[in-house]
Amino acid sequence: MPAPSRRFTRAELESFRDHVVPDLLGPDLRLLFVGINPGLWTAATQTHFAHPVNRFYPALLRAGIIERPIDPAAGMTDEDREHLRSRGVGITNVVPRATAKASEISREEFREGGRRLVATIERTRPRVVAVAGITAYRAAFSLPKAVAGRQPEPLGGAELWVVPNPSGLNAHETVASLAEAYAAPARAAGVLP
Repeated sequence: MPAPSRRFTRAELESFRDHVVPDLLGPDLRLLFVGINPGLWTAATQTHFAHPVNRFYPALLRAGIIERPIDPAAGMTDEDREHLRSRGVGITNVVPRATAKASEISREEFREGGRRLVATIERTRPRVVAVAGITAYRAAFSLPKAVAGRQPEPLGGAELWVVPNPSGLNAHETVASLAEAYAAPARAAGVLP
């Protein structure tokens, strides 16, 4: 049974500024999702995409990428992490340090994060990488005109997709539209038929 969702005060969340959330990686990594950077709630729970209004896990479920609900708001269980790994799904971030807003990340941090991401991809060798957020992708790789979707060039030897950011701040996306966007790289990775 999942743990009940936590509530944090602003002061509690602020205490997690600059914390790092470990990558979620497994031995049979087929699809690596890449967030911009951890938010403070994510850092507090040590769980990627954990904010209660983030639509990442509902979109994965709707797309069929995961086969059971995951409620990360209180922190993922070991079973949740194993379920993702067993499906060949991993999660990392362009920039590892937690901030309240992505706008707190410098251009150089994004570029350094891009270099770190390539090294992670080369080490873990996923079939497909899906960067969740066009702005982060453009900043990390100095590609101001990049568009969402499958990218023409691989990244670190993996097929590369840029998909919508699941944050609640990305108001024009829905769980349904995110599920559709996430299903395409999942099919390319062999996670979905």
